[in-house]
Amino acid sequence: MARPKSEEKRNAILEAAARVFAERGLSAAPTSEISKRARIADGTLFTYFKTKQDLINALYREIKLELADAMMAGFPRKKSVRARLRHVWDSYVNWGVRNPQKRKVLAQLQVSGMLSKESIKAASAPFVEMQNTIHNAVDQHILRADLPIELISRTLAALAEATMDLMVLRPTVANKYRNSGFEVYWAGIARK
Repeated sequence: MARPKSEEKRNAILEAAARVFAERGLSAAPTSEISKRARIADGTLFTYFKTKQDLINALYREIKLELADAMMAGFPRKKSVRARLRHVWDSYVNWGVRNPQKRKVLAQLQVSGMLSKESIKAASAPFVEMQNTIHNAVDQHILRADLPIELISRTLAALAEATMDLMVLRPTVANKYRNSGFEVYWAGIARK
């Protein structure tokens, strides 16, 4: 009879994978190193994840869910669009500064071509409320209708990444970067 899988071991594998992928990249990271860092036998990793690609997809979903939890916790549903987007901005930027390895791995995963459609769909689901906020704000003429919705979302991500980099480089003025980054974002998407 097979032993039941341990949630603790699964989480240890995912944490180790995040560290190793951040250090070495997705393709150069051997599963043996991940197993070693997770303090499990080499074959145990494949008890939890049949292939390295399965591990990569699981890690992507885990990181995206963690990020969604951070961004959507306390989402101010009844406040203005600006206040809701500011909440998302601050939460995203704060998460990224606190989790540099996961942020780095997430960036690699998103351009890897190794993610399944199912993983991408599952990882996007927790962000639906934010996407609906943007869609509704465009429909209500709060945000610019001449901008593609995808550009509004991706601009937030790109500016947030630049802001996080600057906050890490110059922590003494991190709040100024966080605030200024949002102001640049809002100025670019808000209808005048």
